[in-house]
Amino acid sequence: MEIDEKKKKKEQLALIIRKYRQYLKLEKSFSPNTQEAYLADLDKLLSYLLLEDIDVLDVTLADLEGFAAGLHDIGIHARSQARIISGVKSFYRFLLMADYIEADPGELLEGPKIGFKLPEVLTVEEIDRIIATVDLSKPEGQRNRAILETLYSCGLRVSELIGLKLSELYFDEGFIKVEGKGNKQRLVPISPRAIHELTLYFMDRNQIEIKPGYQDFVFISARRKKPLSRIMIFHLIKELAEQAGITKSISPHTFRHSFATHLLEGGANLRAIQCMLGHESIATTEIYTHIDRNRLRNEIIEHHPRNIKYRKEKARKSPSVH
Repeated sequence: MEIDEKKKKKEQLALIIRKYRQYLKLEKSFSPNTQEAYLADLDKLLSYLLLEDIDVLDVTLADLEGFAAGLHDIGIHARSQARIISGVKSFYRFLLMADYIEADPGELLEGPKIGFKLPEVLTVEEIDRIIATVDLSKPEGQRNRAILETLYSCGLRVSELIGLKLSELYFDEGFIKVEGKGNKQRLVPISPRAIHELTLYFMDRNQIEIKPGYQDFVFISARRKKPLSRIMIFHLIKELAEQAGITKSISPHTFRHSFATHLLEGGANLRAIQCMLGHESIATTEIYTHIDRNRLRNEIIEHHPRNIKYRKEKARKSPSVH
């Protein structure tokens, strides 16, 4: 009898997991990689519940807190803990929605506190110095200059840069089409300066006999006659930064961070920056407000009506100096 009960629960759990997979695919529209990541996180919880002899549908908040504490105890990084806990909370929201449980035990489950690690940011002057370091007498010089201008002008991820295609450039309209994470496409404005550098590069690119199947890619290796790889972009930027005397630890992503920070400094709102960067969540973009917090504070002190009124009253009460 007990064996039958265990078999029945095992079959029920297998059915729940199948339905959860469908939910992630159809309802949440997650990519196959994201689906697998969520299921792998769920598997960690299921292994814990099995050891503790707790049924997945009888879980309490205390059980989930015990699981979360276990993640910390075995030394899993705080960001990975947060991701696993987010996956567990997603699973219990699904169980509630699908009427498997009457209350969500994960609703009050908290993830670890993650401190912001502010990324390195280049000044406009430092970016100009790196671009000026490019040796235009070399065959790949103009291509490298176009790469740097496009990275900074459009705030691209390195994967978006190397995947950029000629058919996705709309120079007359001043936009490029970019395929970001999860195959999501977005239109990004491109600066006249980047268009100029790309146009000059195309004269060199036209001399390359590109291998079949790669003719539509923008950035091509003259030697390999194929698109550039991520590692080639990393090496290029490290090398140029050293030549320019930049001691900051930088990568292609630094250009993206710098792009966003400079936009914020120029007065762009977070929602606009979010669209430009292709962030699904505004929370991801909000890291840039930490970089520029002093400027924002000064703006508030300077322009808030309360502070303007206080300064006027103080000026009125202060005796005139003759």
